[in-house]
Amino acid sequence: MALSTLQMQSLKTIKTELTRFMMTYKFALDELNTKIDILQQEFAFIHDYNPIEHVTSRVKSPESIVKKVGKKGLPLTLTAIRENIHDIAGIRITCSFRSDIYELSTMLQSQQDIRVIEIKDYIKNPKPNGYQSLHLILEVPVFMTDRVEHVCVEVQIRTIAMDFWASLEHKIYYKFNKEIPKRLADELKEAAISAAHLDKKMENIHKEVNEIKNVEDVNDNSHELIINNEKFNLPLDFLTRAIKA
Repeated sequence: MALSTLQMQSLKTIKTELTRFMMTYKFALDELNTKIDILQQEFAFIHDYNPIEHVTSRVKSPESIVKKVGKKGLPLTLTAIRENIHDIAGIRITCSFRSDIYELSTMLQSQQDIRVIEIKDYIKNPKPNGYQSLHLILEVPVFMTDRVEHVCVEVQIRTIAMDFWASLEHKIYYKFNKEIPKRLADELKEAAISAAHLDKKMENIHKEVNEIKNVEDVNDNSHELIINNEKFNLPLDFLTRAIKA
């Protein structure tokens, strides 16, 4: 049956609104990824150390969103989705050490145009299966042509060891349709505990290396200045005079 002109116009309006709805989440990821990149570069310049190993981001597909709406028993409206589903846009950040996770979290929360909606600390309070990660729900402003949309983005921050564990755990649960044998579940939890111990041990080594390096830097008569990946050796006398001036 052919659609009337009014029905065609209504369908076109719905498609436009749906497209804009999905685009706002992509733009929110773009905004937050830019902020993370700036923080990463600034931190590396100031501390001569990069706290971020890897960053990935994604927007849920419309099919996944509809499925989650059904599970939650929500009305299938854009308003209900926006207000109740906060992980449509997601960013996963992998750090070397636990201290990096909290450092980065503090930097993100300090951004003036970001509003913190929720924090779930699964590092201090691991899930029963051993999962450890820091989850943030952040509200990011997205400036459209005719409006400002405040969009939620879920940010997961975890160490390399815990990221490896989580990826493996996800694959195993997927193979067993989320019902794995108890023996495997116990082994996974034990592996998570081992990964946490490894994180602590590696961070202690990292701190000791930094302490040794700091002593060497103080005794050195010149200091390196790195700008745009170029190294400049500057005498300590020059740096001292520049600070006094």
